[in-house]
Amino acid sequence: MSGKLRQFSRHIHLWLALAILVPSVIVIGSGILLQVKKQSDWIQPPTQKGQSTAPGISFERILEVAASVEPLNVSGWQDIDRLDVRPDKGLIKVQAVNHWEAQIDAQTGALLQVAYRRSDIIESIHDGSWFADAAKLWLFLPAAILLFIMWCTGTVLMYTTLKSKYKKQHARRGRTPL
Repeated sequence: MSGKLRQFSRHIHLWLALAILVPSVIVIGSGILLQVKKQSDWIQPPTQKGQSTAPGISFERILEVAASVEPLNVSGWQDIDRLDVRPDKGLIKVQAVNHWEAQIDAQTGALLQVAYRRSDIIESIHDGSWFADAAKLWLFLPAAILLFIMWCTGTVLMYTTLKSKYKKQHARRGRTPL
């Protein structure tokens, strides 16, 4: 039985590896970039520090500052993807739908930094939603399930190989394995 199980596992392992090659490379590559996003200003702009720990500006002022920043290309709230309020840092991050980010002092409204934010794009590539909404559920999820099956068949391959080597070593020494 062990030989047939090993052969079956090897066969499944090979074909599943070929089936998930492209999604796995995408997930691993983007995952590596996401692991170092805080260390790379190119991926995610570093967080600045404002003057106060309590926000003191209005939403109207935030929109006014964001609209004055040319790369953000903001003319109204529809152009803003999200606001990230960091009271402990005294700042508000304004992320535009075009992936540009402005960091504003939460007390004074002063512009602290403007930079392009790539981490959100990399995250959407990582989960498959960048390609199409359906790719996340119908390509990347099945690839993850197949990767789990590959892990299982790989475990069987490792176990049967080690068991076989153990038996051969003991046979050479003239002992009977346990």
